Amino acid sequence: MQLTIDLTGRNVWVAGSDRAARQAVRRYEHAGAVVHRLSNPGMGDAGPLPQRPFLVALVDDGDPGWVPLVQHCREAGVPVAFEPPAGAEGHVTLVGGGPGALALLTVGAVEALRDADVVFYDRLAPYRELDALTSAELVDVGKQPGLHRVTQRDIEKLMVEAALLGKNVVRLKGGDPYVFGRGGEEVAACIAAGVPVRVISGVTSAISVPAAAGIPVTHREVSHMFTVVSGHAPLSEKELTHLAGLGGTIVVLMGIGTLPQLAAGLRRAGMKPEMPMAVVERGYRPGQRTTIADLGTIETAASGCSNPAVLVIGEVVRVAEANRNHTEASAELSRLAASLIEA
Repeated sequence: MQLTIDLTGRNVWVAGSDRAARQAVRRYEHAGAVVHRLSNPGMGDAGPLPQRPFLVALVDDGDPGWVPLVQHCREAGVPVAFEPPAGAEGHVTLVGGGPGALALLTVGAVEALRDADVVFYDRLAPYRELDALTSAELVDVGKQPGLHRVTQRDIEKLMVEAALLGKNVVRLKGGDPYVFGRGGEEVAACIAAGVPVRVISGVTSAISVPAAAGIPVTHREVSHMFTVVSGHAPLSEKELTHLAGLGGTIVVLMGIGTLPQLAAGLRRAGMKPEMPMAVVERGYRPGQRTTIADLGTIETAASGCSNPAVLVIGEVVRVAEANRNHTEASAELSRLAASLIEA
């Protein structure tokens, strides 16, 4: 059970060892509470508390000596919140933030953000909601095509330096860290510096953004495979030939800039111009839009599209159109039936 309580100006006692309680202290201060510390059980085992708190937050530091304090609070009618201990100091966690929708963050991602001291985040991660998820220092290191305010090497340096100072570092990335996210490079940089590092997978936009538009990347008797391609750079003729011959569904991430070369190259490689294609812009975000055409006309149809976008090429696009038409027809029948009943 999760409760949302206004703690602004409220006296909160945070109980637990200094190491275990350090992040809980920061979280409660971030929530606006006036935080007081009980760093050892002996401070609260006799008589009334020095000041009647609104809440006692007990951090699990492994010390059984806190049991009398819990009992005292229950007798005095003071609520007790049980908090997890701070994680080990000085490590990096690469977190996949999914396509940008808060609801698609994993439980592991939320827990890592809660325990972070500093978060380095990308523009495709759900950064607008970070203030509600963490009390950590927030650092924008997002890169845009052609505009890298912070280079990849600088990002890695910032992560490592913060961890070596004893901070719990979260590198929050859009999608999944290991799907065109350069997560492997960041892990390698941490290992080279002797910094403990772990990866929390995220929901990749290669699957979730087509789903947001109603497009399944696989569908029985239509497509039993899908291939994910980076659209940052044009593909070679050899790659285009292999891609056109694979069959199934092709998903291209961040491919607006190379869309003309991709469409023309696939046609040259033998893919039929009538192959359906969709461009899904800003999946799960305000202004989400889907443009559907075919391989022969997509360049004109998508001339006004922009990144972030996911391209989907394959017969599964027709599945989404059929489902959409069926849904619209059903809705129209329902409206018609309702009007007849009213009449």
